[in-house]
Amino acid sequence: MGRVGRVAKQRVAAVLCGVLLAGSACSDPPQSAPPQNSPEPHASHSIGPAAPLRDGERFVTVSMPEPYTPAAPSGGTDEYRCFLVDPGLTRAAFLTGNQFLPQNAAIVHHAIFFRVSPDEVAEARQADAADDGEGWTCFGNAGISDGAAWVAHWAPGVGENELPAGTGYPMPAGSQMVMQVHYNLMNGSGGADRSGIRLRLTGKTDLRPLDTLTLPAPVELPCAAGESGPLCDRTAAVQNVAKRFGPQAAMTVEGLARRCGQNRAGNEQHCDHTVQQAGTVYAVGGHMHLLGRSITVDLNGKQRLLDVKNYNFDEQAVLPLKQPVHVAPGDTLRVTCTHDAKLRRQLPQLRGLPPRYVVWGEGTSDEMCLGLVVWSADD
Repeated sequence: MGRVGRVAKQRVAAVLCGVLLAGSACSDPPQSAPPQNSPEPHASHSIGPAAPLRDGERFVTVSMPEPYTPAAPSGGTDEYRCFLVDPGLTRAAFLTGNQFLPQNAAIVHHAIFFRVSPDEVAEARQADAADDGEGWTCFGNAGISDGAAWVAHWAPGVGENELPAGTGYPMPAGSQMVMQVHYNLMNGSGGADRSGIRLRLTGKTDLRPLDTLTLPAPVELPCAAGESGPLCDRTAAVQNVAKRFGPQAAMTVEGLARRCGQNRAGNEQHCDHTVQQAGTVYAVGGHMHLLGRSITVDLNGKQRLLDVKNYNFDEQAVLPLKQPVHVAPGDTLRVTCTHDAKLRRQLPQLRGLPPRYVVWGEGTSDEMCLGLVVWSADD
């Protein structure tokens, strides 16, 4: 599984989304029930106390160098901004846990942290220097080379993340982190932000190295019955996404349709990802936006690793498995998402927007279908 969905991962590794993230499973609501998706995501996010340090661990807190006031480009309502942060690693370490510290929670949609190797730090600094203001624009990934590895993330409902004992993300001496923050400005300008993260680090060298894999699937959600408008046309909707986020956004939409062998409109979409390398899965999550209803991740069509029957945008967390699961080359991981266009009429954040054919997109008013797998290769 070492390179499950490598191409898709390079294009959508930073979504979030995220990052990002599945609510607890419960029964589906009756059709007449109010929407379970939170009507006003990220209105407040409490930050609880950290759990006690385990043997050999220490805390290191890093934040954006200076406050940043987001401004969505191209007439949109979302900005993805990357910031280089330095945990000051003079020797090799393992990242064994983290807790994101959203300073302006009213506008922070999610955050993803990428490990930047010492020889990539100069590239990140160049990206920062080339863009006005603090940080740099980074839709889709860290905005630098594809070698930046996903090592931490936050989304609503995610508290402190302690990794399983004996595991961690390798952090070589001199490595730094790119903090990608998705700002949602649908309710207008929300002022400045200076978010950060509290890292749990250890100098132990005998931990099992972790990696985060992304399992994307298409989103092909037509307008609901009774809705109409120019953006209900799929071609127009894809062009709109490309206008707001760049041509790579349209490439992602069409690439996922080809990669997953489907582009038929409907509420439910799925995608199969083939395991290429033996390893052990420790935790699984899923990420959608406000129109998400349910998400699952299945192994070989027989073992359900994730089952979120009633998705809640404000209750997202990567869920540890009761027992780690071993996977072998040739195994298949299938992510399946169900979305509901009728929620657009019920949620305050979306009610005022024109109806649209919803495809994969970076914005809060767009959608995603993304499985997340925290695992370790057997090598």
